Amino acid sequence: MEKRIKIIFVGTGAMGQAAHLKNYVLIPECQVVAICEKKKILAGKVAERYGIEKVYENFSEILNKEKFDAIVAPQPFTRHFVVLHEILKAGKPVFIEKPLAGSVETGEKIIKDIEKSGTWVMVGYHKRNDPAVIYTKRKIEQFKKSQEIGKMKYIRITMPPGDWIAGGFRDLIKTDEKVFLEYDPVPESMDRKTFDLYVEFVNYYIHQVNLMRYLFDEPYYVRYAEKSKLLMVVESYSGIPGVIEMAPYRTDSDWQEKAVVFFERGFIEICLPAPLAINRSGRVNIYRDTPEPESTSPCLPPVSAMYRQATNFVKSVIGEEKPACTAREALEGIARDYIRMI
Repeated sequence: MEKRIKIIFVGTGAMGQAAHLKNYVLIPECQVVAICEKKKILAGKVAERYGIEKVYENFSEILNKEKFDAIVAPQPFTRHFVVLHEILKAGKPVFIEKPLAGSVETGEKIIKDIEKSGTWVMVGYHKRNDPAVIYTKRKIEQFKKSQEIGKMKYIRITMPPGDWIAGGFRDLIKTDEKVFLEYDPVPESMDRKTFDLYVEFVNYYIHQVNLMRYLFDEPYYVRYAEKSKLLMVVESYSGIPGVIEMAPYRTDSDWQEKAVVFFERGFIEICLPAPLAINRSGRVNIYRDTPEPESTSPCLPPVSAMYRQATNFVKSVIGEEKPACTAREALEGIARDYIRMI
């Protein structure tokens, strides 16, 4: 491109580097022009590796000195309000990690700040950008319209604990610097013990909670929460049931996450790669119980969901695409409802 959009990175920790920065520097349509990072030594080393010219400790300096088009802020979700309250003053599109906030109450405050800013925020539910999920989403819409394998009946998502890193931290830059970070307050609706339980659930399973929402293509209720934290049973607004199996077993050296969308006479199965796996998309298997039953698997591009997520944000800034998940949709309080039930 004759002119690339200019992006500021606010935060270059483990996920900032491995999940985001290493992807953005490969996108032809954008240029990372500056890093905002409180750890000075870390910022310098990261900037040197990725060829980024400017390094700042405080975002207020960037506002005064830099011209840019968008902000990528991979921060802990329990400090999103603190961070966004400051960087939304720039009035530029922002990308943040999942989820929107550490509570629905804090999320509502963030939404108000976004509305005042006149810009928009994309929340990083990268599974929506996996080629396998994108393909499945189109097939669900096709099957709903054609009714060739009947009505949608049920969705099951399984995510046993495993090796989610898949070597993604091998080139991680680390320092032993200590810095003070301000976090959002614990919501008034929860005591500390409940909040910690909520944060633990969100850290492990909010991607699956959101993927269920995406595959349903509508909001849903939590109907049952199994007390050993194995199962969450849900029902979409239109009455379709679903189950998230959170830890039916574990693996030490593999990642075996699956989502299956069942219809009356067939199903679509998605097998998803580890989140930090490079140049790998998920796999899709479709079974149709037609007069001549068949099982098919499309050939999908070797593109990771994290890279596709980065390109989705860049193209959304340009105006060529729409963000996969906006702040408003990310506000839904499924995790809170689950915690209340257990």
